[in-house]
Parts: sequence; structure tokens; C-alpha cells
Amino acid sequence: MVEDVRHPIFARVYTRLSRAMEQQGAADHRTRLLQGLTGEVLEVGAGNGMNFRHYPLSVTRVLAVEPEPYLRRQAQRNAAAAPVPVEVVEGTAGELPVPDRSYDAVVCSLVLCSVPDQRAALVDVRRALRPGGELRFFEHVASSSRAAAAVQRALDATIWPHIGGGCHAARDTATSIAEAGFEIVELDRFRFPDGPVPTPTAPHILGRAVPA
Repeated sequence: MVEDVRHPIFARVYTRLSRAMEQQGAADHRTRLLQGLTGEVLEVGAGNGMNFRHYPLSVTRVLAVEPEPYLRRQAQRNAAAAPVPVEVVEGTAGELPVPDRSYDAVVCSLVLCSVPDQRAALVDVRRALRPGGELRFFEHVASSSRAAAAVQRALDATIWPHIGGGCHAARDTATSIAEAGFEIVELDRFRFPDGPVPTPTAPHILGRAVPA
């Protein structure tokens, strides 16, 4: 049974914000995230489908999993304009509706901050990968600054998950990926958006990992 995930206010706010983020540089990061992918791809937590237009033509099919109903409907609309075939289905990280070893790559983009159990989600991602497959990730993470990380943890313990659709600002996602049985083979750390005043979710990572 699929977990009922509904964040109606956040979903509508995120849909608006994501369009603005594309113009602020997210589009370039999404292109980097997906470049070079081939074959069949599983996208976990597709949101409103902002990645779809960035998939290269070498990808033969994308199965996009999204649990939140409003975001899933937006993703289905965006799938119709994608340059590659995209199917959007209901599902949750940790209980992905796919057979073992069924995809050449799995994409996690701004989703591992909000899954209830990062380890369970990443172990399930590993299960879905074919031999030789890879995980592509683009996530906001805990700050390397002690002061900023303390602020992130305080927000996580109070209002942030409630206003952000379950989002957590202080997760060390790179460590979680490694602890779930992956070897990170490419990792870029940067701030986005890179404005004069950093937001709690400004620290990001983007990279590739393979099953260890």
C-alpha cells in the first residue's frame, strides 16, 4: 500500500518557486545532473517534473515516481513536453514500485531531504539498479559551517519540516549515500542560490555514485 503523502500548500508554493529557481541557475545544475545518462532511468521524488526537459536523447525511458498528488499532476503535464518518454507514477522512496535490478540509473533530485528514512530510501535505490548502474544526485545538505549547521538543526527540530513538506536542512546526505552501500565517484559542493545572504538550504551537492 502506497503511503499517503499530501502537502497541498507546500506543493503549490514549490511549483511556483521551482520555476523561478530554473531561471536562477537550477536549470544548469539539472543539465549537469543528467548529462551522459543512457538507457532506462528511474527518477525518485520527481516533484513537478522540472528535470524532465533536461534528459538527454540517449535516455530511452524514464519512470518518475512522485507520492504527492498535486505535484504528480504537474509532473504528468511536464512529461508530455519532455524530449524522451516519461511515465509518472505514484510511489514512495523506500518502497519503489519497480523490480530488482531494473534500471540503468536512478536520479534523486531535491528529494533525500524530505524522505522519512534516508537509509531505507537509498537501499531501495540500490536494489533498483542494474549491474553497472549509477545513482545521480542533486541535493541540499548540512552546512560545513558550525554556526550555520546549528541553525539548520534548530530549524529541523521546530518549523522547517512543517513548512517545507517534510524537508530537513541539516542532513549529511553524502555520508548517507556512502553508508547505504555506494561509492561516490564524483562530488561537487556549491551554494545555491549563491546570493549575499545564504538561505538554510543553500549548501548543495551534485554527483554520481555506484554500488560499492
